[in-house]
Amino acid sequence: MAFAHTCSVALVGVDGVIVEVQADLEPGVAAFTLVGLPDKALTEARDRVRAAVCNSGEAWPQRKLTVGLSPASVPKSGSGFDLAVACAVLAAAERLDPSSIADLLLIGELGLDGRVRPVRGVLPSVLAAADAGYDRVVVAEQTAPEASLVPGVTVIGVRSLRQLVAVLTGAVEPDEPSERIGGRPDPLMAGLMLPSAGARGLSDDRTLRLDMADVAGQYEARRALEIAAAGGHHLYLKGPPGAGKTMLAERLPSLLPPLTQKEALEVTAVHSVAGLLPVGRPLIDTAPYCAPHHSTTMPAIVGGGSGLPRPGAVSLAHRGVLFLDEAPEFPVRVLDALRQPLESGEVVIARSAGSLRLPARFLLCLAANPCPCGRYSRRGEGCECTPAMVSRYQGRLSGPLLDRVDLQVQVAPVTRIELMERDATAESTETVAARVLAARERAAARLEHTPWRTNAEVPGHELRTRWQLGAGALNDAARQLERGLLTARGLDRVLRVAWTVADLAGRDRPDQQDVRTALVLRTGVEQGFPLSDRVHGRLGSLPAQRRRGPDDDWPGKRTESAANDEEAV
Repeated sequence: MAFAHTCSVALVGVDGVIVEVQADLEPGVAAFTLVGLPDKALTEARDRVRAAVCNSGEAWPQRKLTVGLSPASVPKSGSGFDLAVACAVLAAAERLDPSSIADLLLIGELGLDGRVRPVRGVLPSVLAAADAGYDRVVVAEQTAPEASLVPGVTVIGVRSLRQLVAVLTGAVEPDEPSERIGGRPDPLMAGLMLPSAGARGLSDDRTLRLDMADVAGQYEARRALEIAAAGGHHLYLKGPPGAGKTMLAERLPSLLPPLTQKEALEVTAVHSVAGLLPVGRPLIDTAPYCAPHHSTTMPAIVGGGSGLPRPGAVSLAHRGVLFLDEAPEFPVRVLDALRQPLESGEVVIARSAGSLRLPARFLLCLAANPCPCGRYSRRGEGCECTPAMVSRYQGRLSGPLLDRVDLQVQVAPVTRIELMERDATAESTETVAARVLAARERAAARLEHTPWRTNAEVPGHELRTRWQLGAGALNDAARQLERGLLTARGLDRVLRVAWTVADLAGRDRPDQQDVRTALVLRTGVEQGFPLSDRVHGRLGSLPAQRRRGPDDDWPGKRTESAANDEEAV
């Protein structure tokens, strides 16, 4: 009897489980049995491995062969076990020294000709190997840069099974030429990167070339976008068609700071498992952007699929932006499924085959028209929808969902002057992103010895006890809470936004005006002066903004009654 073993990794979501691959040869009728709860793709490894071994110039053992994947209780899927199975069989047949592969972890698919093909999920697999104490990993040559992102692990990139046998036996490595012909992409990469599923995370992506200065007008919405990026606050843009809601949302990812090393590894691991890791880009260090269509199903949003679930849009947007355009058109069940990840930053999915936890700390941006026709306003001009239609349309965004959205901004129609004339005061993306980065650094310094890094992550209890505001700063928020215009969760979110406004202004702690600004962005109820004065006027570093005419109807327009209310306060 001959026996050998090595190791590979089974992925459960974005977490890896070390699997011991054992091969046992016994006298008897030649047969190949694979046990250990394999799926269909893994069961077919018997034929792939046999053909790969024979076409690599090695002899296939003509005895009873049993390959076991342990622990047997963990579901195993995919073709990434091929390389480990082949090496275990060759070691059991005494072609390889069993001790040379005992402490080796192998990940890769085998072609029938013996070539090693890359598989998805290499980064989380190698991370799991490093956590388990493995310091040598063998992967396909194409995914070696991705595996090398894990510190403390020696990565061996191979192009074929013949080359790996030569490395393990100390023989001369055969020359394995590349299969690229006429500038075509490497055929071995086929299947490694699946269609984009609406996620983007490339440095040369067009979202990073979109400039905030291209947006005509919309000073209040642009400022809300800056606050959302600086504090990680969720944003709801509501307004008529053509007002610029989608333009603003597409420019939001470019305002976010570059990802830290830890965040980049988290994002890259998710995209690697989902098959969205760009070719030639082993590490995603910019905030991803995911904008699914409103017909997207719930499994595609929160994660799902046959067997163990795969990452959905909320996980693909981890550490980035999830944009839901035409939000009321999404199924209500899909929208309400976002409540848990908005609070916890992760999503837990349970299926009959098992349950898993996926990261989902994203910045949600919603965009919606005021009614089905899009022309509804307080003046009621041009809208053909009945009150029941308007109420039903707006009610598709539930109260509990909107209660988790920090910033709710009315995007007014663009005026002729704003659209036709060049605005010299419009700031570029680079300028705004620099202020966002400075505010993030200020918040990170304040939260240095805590598990949080942005204001949106800090629990309300900590904001009310550890970092207290000045005397009287919460008077307006307390009145809103008593009137029922603000919930307890809403009060916590107002505090978070107030801290972000203070960070952008360079103040040590929010004052009453910062809390008022947060209230306007939260409830839409004016506290005596327009948002442009409330925000732009309070931040001396910002340029003066162009004012609208006295007859323009806009959300921040100050009324005589509002001025009287302010004097009364």
